[in-house]
Amino acid sequence: MGPTASGKTEVAAGLREYFPFEIISVDSALVYRGMDIGTAKPDAGLLARAPHRLLDIRDPAEPYSAAEFREVALREMADITRLGKIPLLVGGTLLYFRALEQGLSDMPQADPDVRARLEREAEEVGWATLHARLAQVDPQAATRIHANDPQRIQRALEVYELTGQPISDFHGSGRSADFPYRAIKLVLAPANRELLQARIEARFRQMLDAGFVDEVRTLCGRGDLDAGLPAMRAVGYRQVRAWLAGETDYGEMIRQAVIATRRYAKRQLTWLRGEADATWFDAENPAVSSEICRFLQARLKQSKISM
Repeated sequence: MGPTASGKTEVAAGLREYFPFEIISVDSALVYRGMDIGTAKPDAGLLARAPHRLLDIRDPAEPYSAAEFREVALREMADITRLGKIPLLVGGTLLYFRALEQGLSDMPQADPDVRARLEREAEEVGWATLHARLAQVDPQAATRIHANDPQRIQRALEVYELTGQPISDFHGSGRSADFPYRAIKLVLAPANRELLQARIEARFRQMLDAGFVDEVRTLCGRGDLDAGLPAMRAVGYRQVRAWLAGETDYGEMIRQAVIATRRYAKRQLTWLRGEADATWFDAENPAVSSEICRFLQARLKQSKISM
């Protein structure tokens, strides 16, 4: 686990050289086909030496939920263990990790009509106003959800309107989870937050150099990908789409994309600090891969798992 731009993919690929790991991607954006550059999807060379499961399994027009991830991931994990190998789950969609281990509460399915109305309201009054409304009906969720996180604001208000209950009431009230594995949780993150912020900006500029704008232009050119779809609201994609639509200039697009990514990383780090049983490693340490290898060798030996 780790925040965006922390180097998780490369470290995970290197671990396969020392352990019988099979990698499962835990990323809500990497599931989408045709979204490669802006999601930092592993390239063909890396995938040749370290195949990833759960990449490119959905069209961007199709929704993908934490419940679906859990079902498919458990199936993949069972297949990997049948092969005598160890599942290595890698990614930064932390809700998916929690859903996998703890199960999910019985929250209502998305309602297109409610979502469309909330989108229209946000266009008229702004997401900050809707966040203030959320603070009135669910102060706990409003504290946890940033005012610049429209997707989660929308979902929290949607759940409240559909059920009359705050979304916070559903958290922690999930069904008992059948998770027949012992998880060893590793967090990879730069100890210096300023270094992570610099990495984020550098990576976004590299994405632009690699053709990210053309990737988004191609997606928009399909004609069937509404701006409200989860895939199109992914960080980076919505900012480039706004620039292509003439809603901002190029420099402001870059600035907003970098800010949004940094905020996302901050939310990830906040979530990760709540993982009391996780072991942290400094992504900026040149010997981090060796440290993780030694740690895993000791833990797997304790668990009497052959390597």
